[in-house]
Amino acid sequence: MLPPKITKISTLIHSHIRRKLSRTAVKYQIKNDSSGGVMQIFDRKTKTLQRERAASAQDVNLYDYLKEEIGYRLADRIFDIKRKFKCAADIGCSRGYVSKHISIDSVEELILCDVSQANLDSVIVGDGVKVIKQILDEENIHFESNSLDLVVSSLNLHWVNDLPKALNSIISALKQDGVFMASVFGGETLYELRSSLQLAELERRGGLSPHISPFTEVRDIGSLLTRAGFTMLTIDTDEIIVNYPTMFELMWDLKGMAESNAALNRSLHLHRDTQFAAAAIYEQLYGKYDEETQRSGIPATFQIINMIGWKPHPKQPKPIERGTGEVSLKDLHRLDEIIKEIKTVKLDDDNEKK
Repeated sequence: MLPPKITKISTLIHSHIRRKLSRTAVKYQIKNDSSGGVMQIFDRKTKTLQRERAASAQDVNLYDYLKEEIGYRLADRIFDIKRKFKCAADIGCSRGYVSKHISIDSVEELILCDVSQANLDSVIVGDGVKVIKQILDEENIHFESNSLDLVVSSLNLHWVNDLPKALNSIISALKQDGVFMASVFGGETLYELRSSLQLAELERRGGLSPHISPFTEVRDIGSLLTRAGFTMLTIDTDEIIVNYPTMFELMWDLKGMAESNAALNRSLHLHRDTQFAAAAIYEQLYGKYDEETQRSGIPATFQIINMIGWKPHPKQPKPIERGTGEVSLKDLHRLDEIIKEIKTVKLDDDNEKK
């Protein structure tokens, strides 16, 4: 059983602290300071080292399961657009989770970009697609203006400090009617782990430290895309739940995915007693018992925000002007009432015949 103190504050952690911390990054990104600079949230050098270390690990394939699934879903969205793109770029391609599904039927030339040379060397693309590989830091995206028809990014842009700048660079590189498609982790990602760590540290240390990097929210993504100039936005979310034996396997896999915390204000050391306390809290609050396997485990939630934005073009569909509608909503409401009355009368007639 959990101590009374932890039980008393668990609701507060779930409903308030988790959401407050998850929005930190976007607030800093949107509100620039008076000098025009941007608040630095993430340590880019640390993130680059994490990616290099993960890419060079011998068992790197063991940690591809989540990014493989999300990359496949993003690639499937490319196929939904009935168009052949002449030149496309995959920003933060990692091990080619999206690019490996791209064929010559969809893209003629593909530019693979990543901060890790080991990742670039491991990417395999479909036959016939012309491939260009280049080292690129997502903080400084540079392409020729109006040179790309498609830009994709899978689980990468949530580590960018200046996301508005990155989106401005992307829309500048796109041709008119070019499309930008991306997936990032959302604010509900790993809320179980976040809450457990917060509760454990509050109990053992008497305070809170950020052990999970902040993520963005769906409403903020729409605002950022609109400010950058994208039109015909499509934003939706997926939720993937992965089950692990304990919290320690989850944290080990996050390290293997190169998704460990890289916030500048992160705590560099998590005390052993806090770790064990967090694992116990995690199992107590969220643990589940599988009747089939007769084993207990813990779920980890990954919220995926999918976004699609188009660079404006004169021939794109546009909404009609306000006040030009020919049918009143009041009439539509009245029509619905008439239909219900007709169905009621018909049902009464059928009952009388019987």
